[in-house]
Amino acid sequence: MSEELEGKHGVQSLEVGMSILKAMATGRRSMMLKDIAAAAGMPPSKVHRYLVSLIRSGLVEQDRLTSRYDLGPFALNLGLVALDRVDRIRLGLAAIADLRDATNETTALAVWSDGGPVIVRWERPRRPVTVNVVTGTSLSLLSSAAGRVFAAWLPERQTEALLLKEIEAGRLPPGVSSLEQARTLLADVKARGMAVVSSGYYARGVEAAAAPVFNFKNEITMAIALVGVEGSMDLSPESTTLAGLRRATRELSQRLGAPLDAA
Repeated sequence: MSEELEGKHGVQSLEVGMSILKAMATGRRSMMLKDIAAAAGMPPSKVHRYLVSLIRSGLVEQDRLTSRYDLGPFALNLGLVALDRVDRIRLGLAAIADLRDATNETTALAVWSDGGPVIVRWERPRRPVTVNVVTGTSLSLLSSAAGRVFAAWLPERQTEALLLKEIEAGRLPPGVSSLEQARTLLADVKARGMAVVSSGYYARGVEAAAAPVFNFKNEITMAIALVGVEGSMDLSPESTTLAGLRRATRELSQRLGAPLDAA
């Protein structure tokens, strides 16, 4: 086979080895040979031959006591290097643009700052009447959807002072007047997997939904929000709008290395 033809078809043995590595990564724990073979859809004898080479390269290691296989030090190093090179904001900007196209709603990307959540970018939909979101806007933790998402998933030591400040200032959604009530509200957000604010938003006449984006440590790193004129969006639990938001944040989280079962 010529070099040109081989280049077009790739290297089959490498692709087989990558399939085995993907099967091991999906397993999320050390695995026996038969389990790897089943996950990869290959005979155990074939998988074993590849595992020998993968061990030599440092991509796989075997526990001598249990005979189980796991990803090796070189595989872990590759993952860390890849994560270090990920530009989370760039990926987030692409995600809100795609979500805007899919839903035809205003979308926004928020990150955490010392003063709380901040909008870093928003995308306008193709609608005659839209909500303008100002880049750099600081969000309320309790009265905005993105704020509730951060407050629900961040450790309370990072949010308690800001929550108490909002409570003391009286900038509260209906039904919340104490820290305990705020905690109950945020627990509901976490249980649902997202925040939906259809009334009582910090900006009058606006409704929003937001969901968390996680990093490889399964920590919240950003939030994506859908924002619209009050009454204009379908915010029911089974709506295609919220399904699109869930899908966007789940896919972005996976791009950032979050576990597949991240909320």
